[in-house]
Amino acid sequence: MKKKIVLSLVSISALTTLSAADNVADMFSDGKVSGQIREYSISRSVSDTRSAKSDYIRRANAIGGHLKFETADYNGVSMGTAFYTTSGFGLDDNKTDYTEVDPTLLGSDNEGYAIMGEAYLNLKYGKTSFKAGRQKLNTPLAGADDVRMTPNFFEAYLLVNTDIKDTTLILAHATKFAQGTFGRAYGGGILAATGGYSAVDTKDQVNHFVNMGKYAVGKDTDGVSIAAVTYKGIENFKLQVWDYYAHDILNAVYADVSYSWTCLLTDKVKPFAAAQVIKENDVGDRYLSGLGGDGKIDSLYYGLKFGFKVENFTASVAYSKTTENDATDASYANAIISPWGAMPAYTQGMVTRHVFLAGTEANKVAVSYNFKNFGADIKTVAYYASYAMADYNGYTEGDTDETGFDIIYNNAIVKNLQLRFRGNFSNDFYVKNSDSNTALNGNVGWDEYRFIANYSF
Repeated sequence: MKKKIVLSLVSISALTTLSAADNVADMFSDGKVSGQIREYSISRSVSDTRSAKSDYIRRANAIGGHLKFETADYNGVSMGTAFYTTSGFGLDDNKTDYTEVDPTLLGSDNEGYAIMGEAYLNLKYGKTSFKAGRQKLNTPLAGADDVRMTPNFFEAYLLVNTDIKDTTLILAHATKFAQGTFGRAYGGGILAATGGYSAVDTKDQVNHFVNMGKYAVGKDTDGVSIAAVTYKGIENFKLQVWDYYAHDILNAVYADVSYSWTCLLTDKVKPFAAAQVIKENDVGDRYLSGLGGDGKIDSLYYGLKFGFKVENFTASVAYSKTTENDATDASYANAIISPWGAMPAYTQGMVTRHVFLAGTEANKVAVSYNFKNFGADIKTVAYYASYAMADYNGYTEGDTDETGFDIIYNNAIVKNLQLRFRGNFSNDFYVKNSDSNTALNGNVGWDEYRFIANYSF
């Protein structure tokens, strides 16, 4: 901790040195402090029918959040830094037993930690901005995934231009990745690599910045280069196309289009539709070979979504399909690999991210309602998602489904306090029928509840 404090003082001193004395006072005195205090509690009751295993209940509680300072803009120049932290409380004494203590709220060995997740320089000129340093990215295939205590962070360079009307152009290059706490839900392998995290190590690659390739597949690379364009020139219409060139691993193209309109029969009903596609191919030295096979990937995913809104009520249905593997293929050959914190699929569950495993055919139905017209800012969500799993996907041998709910309450008495209660119920998340050791055959599912309190300032 002392090392982090010294580092922060050195950083502030460096920022001061970079600006002329007359400018520093204005930039810092007009700067703003923001942050969030977060409490998170989780409990999962696991059913494991494998005779070599047993049922268990694991729980965890943590408190933490972040504190951020951003300078004011001076001639197009601004800077920012943010510290994030998480600390457990009320935990079982055997913290490293993950059948007792849930691993997704804390760092390695379920210890608390702090990290300077953001430290960046921001430049603006006209309709162009450039951001360099530690930062959060929120893109379709590289993201913060802020669903537990700390999000994911990137060391990256981000250039955004909006000179063309209704169009945003984006260029970026990410060199390092710092996994947040949620990634510790995984144990590596194909499930992690298709669910947003490292194929080689998700439990200990947390609380520090790691080379993008090293994090994903265990080998250093030149990072991930990103180019994108978004267009909103038609009312209620949006188109976006992204390209991710993960040097010596793969190239991924993501595209989606969405449109909403007013029903011809009544203006109270607002239908909407969306489609998305992802295409991946191996590049360079094919470092996916470190997971077995020849490193070749030639995969395709597509998703469709349709729904409607009626005042504060929304309902939707979604479908998706990923290309299938043959018996001789590596598990990743026709899967969608997404190891840097992103899961954009329309059909993802709260926990179940089997969507990108090879051959998965998924369906999802969801409804939501906001009770604000009744005097309380309470949003409720319920959903059901099912996943028909193909052979040779590399993880499970049976179909799975998940039901869940989400209740979000924005407190009117205590401004900026949000309370959230979530639950997900997974059936046959993992199924094994063919192991020669019959004691390892069976299925795993669970009931999980979460309570989250966020106070933002």
